[in-house]
Amino acid sequence: MNIVANWSYPTAIKLGRGRIKELADACKALGLKKPLLVTDRGLASMAITAHALDVLDEAGLGRAVFSEVDPNPNEKNLEAGIKAYKDGGHDGVVAFGGGSGLDLGKLIAFMVGQTRPVWDFEDIGDWWTRADASKIAPIVAVPTTAGTGSEVGRAGVLTNSATHVKKIIFHPRMLPGVVICDPELTVGMPRVITAGTGMDAFAHCLEAYCSPFYHPMSAGIALEGMRLVKEFLPRAYKDGSDIEARTNMMSAAAMGAVAFQKGLGAIHSLSHPIGAIYNTHHGMTNAVVMPPVLRFNRTAIEEKIARAAAYLGISGGFDGFYDYVLSLRSDLGVPENLTAMGIAPDRVDELTAMAIEDPSCGGNPVPMTLENTKALFLECF
Repeated sequence: MNIVANWSYPTAIKLGRGRIKELADACKALGLKKPLLVTDRGLASMAITAHALDVLDEAGLGRAVFSEVDPNPNEKNLEAGIKAYKDGGHDGVVAFGGGSGLDLGKLIAFMVGQTRPVWDFEDIGDWWTRADASKIAPIVAVPTTAGTGSEVGRAGVLTNSATHVKKIIFHPRMLPGVVICDPELTVGMPRVITAGTGMDAFAHCLEAYCSPFYHPMSAGIALEGMRLVKEFLPRAYKDGSDIEARTNMMSAAAMGAVAFQKGLGAIHSLSHPIGAIYNTHHGMTNAVVMPPVLRFNRTAIEEKIARAAAYLGISGGFDGFYDYVLSLRSDLGVPENLTAMGIAPDRVDELTAMAIEDPSCGGNPVPMTLENTKALFLECF
C-alpha cells in the first residue's frame, strides 16, 4: 500500500516515499535561494544527506551543511550554527535529521536575527513576544526518524551546557513552513533507534491524551497516534524496509507533537533531566519510566485509559493497557529500568529538583511535589 498525502495541518506536509526529490521546490516555495542544511554529525556523512544536498545543488541552491550538533544540542552548537549561517550569507534553513538536528536547525533560523540571549525566549508565559518575529528565517523540515515530531513543533529543546538543564525555547513562527516526510529516509535507522523514537511518539500521544487540560482536538489526535504506533511500530522494528509501517510511524510522530500542545507530564519531566545529565536517548528513557508513571497517575487516569484501551482493541481496561505497555517494551528490547540503563540512584535529589522545574511537570494528571516525585524516581530504578 503506497501512502501519499499532502496536508496543510498544522503546516504544509508532503508525505510519501521518494518525496525528498521535492526538497528544492519546498525551499523555493518559501523564497529560499541559499539555504543552510543543518543536521547532526552522524547523519552528515550518510547517503541520505548527500542525496538531499544533490537535490538542492542541482536546483542551484548550493550544498552548504552545518553539522556540529550534539545529541542534546546546547547553546554552543547554536552559536556555531548562527555563525555558519551568517558567514555563508544564507536566507533560510533546511532542518534535517532526528530531534537534535531538527531542533537546532529551527533554533538557528529563529535566533539568527535576534539581539537577546536565547534563554530570554524560554516557553514561559508570553516570553515569546520578546522576539522580533520579522527576523525569523524560513524553515523547511525533513525528519529522518519517526519520533520527536519536531518537524511540526513550534519549539526547540536546548541544553544549557553549564547547568545541564534542558530548556524549551518557543515561538509560533518556529513552526516549519514546509515539511517533507519521506519514509525512505527512515529505512536505514538501526532497530534500537526505531524502538526509541517510536516509543517517543507513543509517549507524546499517551501523555497528551492523559493531560488534564481541555483540548479535545489534541486528545483525538493522540488516540489515533497511539493506534498507529500499536499497529505499525512492531512491524517497522521487525522489518526496517516495511515502507507502509515506516510511513505510518512518520504520521504517528507528527501526530504526537501536534497532540502535546495539550500538555505532557511526568514521563517527560523525569526523562528530560536524565537525558541532560546522563546523555541517554530521549525516547528510550521515556519508555523506561513509562510503567512507573502509569502506576503513579492511575487514580487520575484510570477511566481515560480504559476508554483508550477499548479504542486500541485492548481488553481489561487500565490493567490491560498497562500489561500491553510492558509487553511492547519487552518486544522492542527496552531496558527494564534505569539501573539496566546504567544509571545509579546517587543523584536522585538533583534529578527530582530538575523534574519539578521542568515545564512538562505542570501537565501531569497527579500534581507533582518534591516528595512524590522523588518516590517516583526511586520506583524507576
